[in-house]
Amino acid sequence: MAASNRTTPHPSTFILLGIPGLEAAHGWISIPFCSAYILSLLGNCLLLAVIKTEPSLHEPMYLFLSMLALAHLVVSSSTLPKILSIFWFKDGTIRVDACLAQMYLLHSLTCMESGFMLAMAFDRYVAICNPLRHSAILTHRAVAMIGLGMVLRGAVLLAPHPFLLKQLPYCETNVISHTYCEFMAVVKLACADTTVTRSYSLAVAFLTAGIDFILIVLSYILILRTVCMLPSKEALVPALSTCGSHLCVMLVSYTLAFFSFLTHRFGSSMAPHVHIIVANIYLLVTPMTNPIIYGVRTKKIRESVLRLFSIRGLPSLS
Repeated sequence: MAASNRTTPHPSTFILLGIPGLEAAHGWISIPFCSAYILSLLGNCLLLAVIKTEPSLHEPMYLFLSMLALAHLVVSSSTLPKILSIFWFKDGTIRVDACLAQMYLLHSLTCMESGFMLAMAFDRYVAICNPLRHSAILTHRAVAMIGLGMVLRGAVLLAPHPFLLKQLPYCETNVISHTYCEFMAVVKLACADTTVTRSYSLAVAFLTAGIDFILIVLSYILILRTVCMLPSKEALVPALSTCGSHLCVMLVSYTLAFFSFLTHRFGSSMAPHVHIIVANIYLLVTPMTNPIIYGVRTKKIRESVLRLFSIRGLPSLS
């Protein structure tokens, strides 16, 4: 490790430290990390299986939810295995190209997740504010085009990141004080002016997650306005209940994402391990809570899961 503290301007590998200052506790820290990863895999795979096999769930909201679940699976699987290898085997070495690929996958998929949540908010807006035209506006073709648009947005806007970082010189060290290849953690290693790179990253963050959040808030303001104008107040609760799961997922995701983003860029007075723990909480909690929230709060999904397991359990009971 000491030999890697000084390196050539363009090293072939980076070294991930894990959580600096808490190396002695890595074994214990790996327990919640591994548990969250397993729950995320099981929950999101089950969610995808239920949506695929249950025809009544082939609606726009659940199709967007399946896209979100798939993105969560890729995010978790592109980062958690390496993090666990650092905790368990102290294997922090990662090739530069693999590091940049991991960073690109993580940030582009996070951008896609934000887009999928915006699409889900739009679905709820149309369903409540213009219910008679919901099926005409959000056809399967429209859902596919919206999903493809969000995928392309994340893939294209984040594509310059790995190329910009690949060109930077890393004169002092190739040791990354993080559990995975996070954009700002890599940028801080560069011994060159990174103003353009940082500015582009901030612009992309605002143009994607920032605008998505504003549009989601606006859609819910319009939904509340429509619901409050309903002649029957008994209709208010069922109308809002359809938005409950999406609101819970959105609040968890955006709260953790914005806190992680702000602490990494502007929280210079915070201890380094606090930045890393916050970033990892976002990485762990969001993919894990999504299927739990929708499984508990959405009646259709809950009933479909119970039906799936009861059908599979029938042969063993006979």
